[in-house]
Amino acid sequence: MASIVVERDSQKPIVIGKGGAVLKVIGSNARLGMETLLGTDVYLDLRVKVLREWQRDPKALQRLGF
Repeated sequence: MASIVVERDSQKPIVIGKGGAVLKVIGSNARLGMETLLGTDVYLDLRVKVLREWQRDPKALQRLGF
């Protein structure tokens, strides 16, 4: 599972897109890149999460791997 983190509730529908179209494109491209890198089939479960002010929060940045 992979999470796409946004700062505001209003950003979530933008990332998901109408009927999930944008999220599907993101997931398909990411999955193809991972399959190329790993040389095997990959199942990718994407989630969009809201984490307010994560870019300014040192603890949140650390949890996210930055």
